[in-house]
Amino acid sequence: MRFGWLEYIIQGIIVLSLIEFALETLPDLSVKQIRMLRYFETGSISIFTVEYVLRILLSRPPKKYSFSFFGLIDLLAILPFYLSLGVDLRSLRAFRLLRLFRILKLARYSHAVQRFHRAFIIAREELLLFGATACIVLYLAAVGIYYCEHAAQPDKFRSIFDSLWWAVATLTTVGYGDIYPITGWGKLFTFVILIVGLGIIAVPTGLVASALSKARQEQEKEASPDRDVG
Repeated sequence: MRFGWLEYIIQGIIVLSLIEFALETLPDLSVKQIRMLRYFETGSISIFTVEYVLRILLSRPPKKYSFSFFGLIDLLAILPFYLSLGVDLRSLRAFRLLRLFRILKLARYSHAVQRFHRAFIIAREELLLFGATACIVLYLAAVGIYYCEHAAQPDKFRSIFDSLWWAVATLTTVGYGDIYPITGWGKLFTFVILIVGLGIIAVPTGLVASALSKARQEQEKEASPDRDVG
């Protein structure tokens, strides 16, 4: 692959810039450390900017890259830095959070991420259908626990909207324990929801695993189109 070493360097800079983003939040940084982090931020932005400009210049036509998914991601990765230059407004500081879009730049260089994207495309209809079903089950769970527990715990299960928090924690089998049933019907209903929750976690995992296997097979076929099959 051409310029493979350059892609690895850019991947490393992306990872380091994300680490730098986290280091900035440390409360006891010295002035020297803050200055070093800013120097690194400026340097990484310079590299990302050069990469962005070169991709525009080498793309035919330039708009094809500029308005593509990765083109927009690359732009969002550098835009917050330039928006905050010389400006001390709190409203613009929020744009610095967009630096997190840099992590999406890794998708360009990672074959595993590209395979996952292809797997999602393969299984998108099944996942969307399952997601809609999960939302319906979530709502029904909130309604059910509300009618089971509202009379016994009116302070915790005040409405169906309050019951949604319990439904999310239970269906995902997290079970924080801050809200739990105390009535017999509520406990029985919780048992049923827990069983359903196990299926909700298992089904999309199987769908994605199957799609990933199919995506891998497609990539292998594309990598060896001239291979005689059968």
